[in-house]
Amino acid sequence: MRGLELNQNLLQVGAEFVCEATTAPVYRLWSIGDVHPAMVRVRQGGVAIALEVWAVPALGLIQVLQQEPPGLCIGKVTLADGEEVLGVLGEPILCEGQKEITEYGGWRAYLKASDKSA
Repeated sequence: MRGLELNQNLLQVGAEFVCEATTAPVYRLWSIGDVHPAMVRVRQGGVAIALEVWAVPALGLIQVLQQEPPGLCIGKVTLADGEEVLGVLGEPILCEGQKEITEYGGWRAYLKASDKSA
């Protein structure tokens, strides 16, 4: 996300910010050690999660994935309007034992509520 630690991964490959958006209400969100989020698609109990949409050059996608923390992967994310985009998701095993933060509706909201700067 813009201005946060992992944003450099996108900027280094020439990615461009497109817009802020919200997912369809089929995701849950975890804080991985309060360092970064992990979003997982679920069958039940999902909510809409705030996120950012970026245009990433195809060749840059591999580099971005290689620089992401272990347990994060690229997958299809469904936005609130039904559009599918490629996005960063968390492997379910990554979230085991981590703090679920779905109730905040997004990483920035969680950071703000936790006074961790967003």
